[in-house]
Amino acid sequence: MNWQEFTALLVLATAMSFTPGPNTTLSTALAANHGLRRAMPFVCAVPVGWGVLLGICALGLGALVLAVPLLGWAIKLVGVAYLLWLASKIARSRQLSPADAARLNVTFWQGAALQLVNIKAWMLALAIVSGWVAGRADPAMRMAVVVPVMLAFAFASNLTYALAGLLLREWLAGPEGSGHRLVMFNRVMAAVLVVTAIWMLFL
Repeated sequence: MNWQEFTALLVLATAMSFTPGPNTTLSTALAANHGLRRAMPFVCAVPVGWGVLLGICALGLGALVLAVPLLGWAIKLVGVAYLLWLASKIARSRQLSPADAARLNVTFWQGAALQLVNIKAWMLALAIVSGWVAGRADPAMRMAVVVPVMLAFAFASNLTYALAGLLLREWLAGPEGSGHRLVMFNRVMAAVLVVTAIWMLFL
């Protein structure tokens, strides 16, 4: 991989990883509601799940999804349903205290599984495989470069959004811990996920 291709990869990784999406929205919401420690399993799950998605796309599943529109629609519909379910959990979370933890509790494995039904993640994986790996003379070497770069960006972007949520945590508690600001924040985060789900339907 020459430096022009590597530079293009970094530009794509930056644009796709740091723009808002389901992952970054959840990272922000989890840290804002429960602190960085509770958000870290999800932050770490994103690159793991996305790495698996990239790998199976490179092995040929991506081509199958493109060739069978019904399969693509199935992934899309599951992804939309999952995002709407997560949005409902966020919208119903009203406290910063651990007592409300069950209302917004996304496990490591749920976070990893989200990547397999995240259309934004699929688009990025397919773009990378088709543009940087498939049909090349050295696909294994290219994957050895692409995978660490993309996983690092996935982790860095979600950690950045989680830190932003953490910085907002005290302010969101509101005067005397009323939590009114948190309720509005969670509703906005839920709305972002709903809009993302609707956007996915039209991709």
